[in-house]
Amino acid sequence: MTVNDIRRATLFVGLSVAGGLLLAVAATRLWPQLVLPAMPQRVEMPAQLTPALPAALPVASPATARTGSATAPTDASASAPFGPPDTGPSPGVASYATAVRASAPAVVYIFAERKVTEQLPSGGIDPFFPGRVLPRYRQRVQQSLGSGVIVDAAGHIITNHHVIAGAEKIQVQIADGRNAVAEVVGRDPDTDLAVLRVKLDKLPVMQLGRSDHVQVGDVVLAIGSPLGLAQTVTHGIVSATGRAQLGVATFENFIQTDAAINEGNSGGALVNVRGELIGINTAVLGKNRGAEGLGVAIPVDLVRGVMGEILAKGRVVRGWVGIIAGDAEPERAAQLGYPAGSVVVDDLYLESPALRIGLAINDRLISIDSRAVRSAQDVLALIATHKPGTTLKLAGQRGPRSFTVELPVIEGPRAR
Repeated sequence: MTVNDIRRATLFVGLSVAGGLLLAVAATRLWPQLVLPAMPQRVEMPAQLTPALPAALPVASPATARTGSATAPTDASASAPFGPPDTGPSPGVASYATAVRASAPAVVYIFAERKVTEQLPSGGIDPFFPGRVLPRYRQRVQQSLGSGVIVDAAGHIITNHHVIAGAEKIQVQIADGRNAVAEVVGRDPDTDLAVLRVKLDKLPVMQLGRSDHVQVGDVVLAIGSPLGLAQTVTHGIVSATGRAQLGVATFENFIQTDAAINEGNSGGALVNVRGELIGINTAVLGKNRGAEGLGVAIPVDLVRGVMGEILAKGRVVRGWVGIIAGDAEPERAAQLGYPAGSVVVDDLYLESPALRIGLAINDRLISIDSRAVRSAQDVLALIATHKPGTTLKLAGQRGPRSFTVELPVIEGPRAR
């Protein structure tokens, strides 16, 4: 090989090596993954955001995984990013479950039986009096349903008088399933209230509230046994207070509510959102006219007073003077020369203090013991607050002349 051959070979090798290096450099620039594996990029996390890890993670055994213990959460809780799902009511959702749990156990189911006599179709012609039809009658047992409220540990139950009126047997079922025959402690038809008693131990007792604190718009719950469905709860608001002259009872001062009240609710509880008794559900108004949401309840303050009288004396003693008062219609008031809205004497009982003192029909009643009379219901209520044996001062008007008389108060005839 000549020197020139050696030079040419050396130059060829050098150029080949240089070209290969240039190609390698170009390839690494264009396709770096052909030479080196991809490396993850390191990101520094600020110290305050670095999550703290527990010193040791618990290991779940099959047993703890099945029971869902705190040490080994179940698969549902393990996959939840914020812990196990909440089993209670969602925040902000209104619920009256606490009020129901506090009050419903003290509401009882009342089953009353009474004998009634009914007339049957004609029994034929009377043989002794030709032309006269012989009547036929038969007796049957009538059953009625209602509700009541346990008010003390001694087993006293408040209900409506009309629920147990004329009943020969009264059966009570407690919310826990126990049954007992109830005895009548006393009744007050004038307010449509009655007190019963059952002899059972460990009875739930309703907490009594105050009806003078009740306001229109308050949320209320009605608890009772409508149509025999014991422990039914309905919900509404107080629609009005002080409702009177509805023809439900002699003395009326009802709480009106739109909570659903049906047959069997009578005598049941009207409670507030704290589960306190504020009234005894009594009647539904206008049902035969298609009206809905017009229920009334006897306020608990009146219930408390009646119950106290019955437990102390066996009956409610009220003052009475023998006046039957009425609200004069505008035409009648104008004819008598009285202002519109006047209250007048509609009638008087024989041998009553009012008749003996000289009061007469159409006398205007202005005030009793200096308290203005605004309605016939006011006259009843103001007289009833006086104890028998006391006197009251009545201011009135007869024609153009005013007068004032003192009336002796006695105990009135008892309603049956």
